Amino acid sequence: MPEKMDLQWLSEFIAIVLKHAYLGAFIISLAGSLIPFLPLPYLIPIVLLADRFNPILLGIFSGLGAAIGKITSYLLGLAGRKILKKKDGSLTLIARYVNKYGTIAVFLFALTPLPDDVIYVPLGFAKMNFIKFMFANALGKILLSILVAVLGKTYFYILRDYLGAEINIYTIISSVILMIGISVLLFKVDWEKLFSIYKTSGMKGVLKTMLPHPKRNPKE
Repeated sequence: MPEKMDLQWLSEFIAIVLKHAYLGAFIISLAGSLIPFLPLPYLIPIVLLADRFNPILLGIFSGLGAAIGKITSYLLGLAGRKILKKKDGSLTLIARYVNKYGTIAVFLFALTPLPDDVIYVPLGFAKMNFIKFMFANALGKILLSILVAVLGKTYFYILRDYLGAEINIYTIISSVILMIGISVLLFKVDWEKLFSIYKTSGMKGVLKTMLPHPKRNPKE
């Protein structure tokens, strides 16, 4: 009985999330990204919604909400620039790199659970083109949200149709654990190395690095 009481709040939260569907995905993602350097795990509710709703639409609504929420990080950097009113060599150097690599950097950070505020605030400070920022930001967030939603839907589908498991509070908790596991794996990727490869070899070089290579027989 105490265990059921402990999980009651989670059941109520899930019911609220499911009730608002796509609008709920947008609002949750917006709220989760609104405060700079204090991100909330908005992708967990997206996993829950994916069991009942279209994962592509969920990803689009969630990604747009998350991207719009990140405007505050950009504006924080822009405000810092205006307050300091500093135009020295370091700012010129930052602006030069922003113009050259800013778009791909925003996209990569938006596409992963990396702490994107660390780069978004300096990009605002360097006054990166806002349209380019939002395009790369929204594209990355939408792709990430679609990926999470598709994985969530696939997870529930396998549980229900292949393993015959009932979708209840415990399977939902296990899906959250799976989501955390995926995030940990993404954190282990050497994104700095991939970015360096992208600068020298482009996206083809990045894909070649990430794909597994067949082991050669030493006797050959």
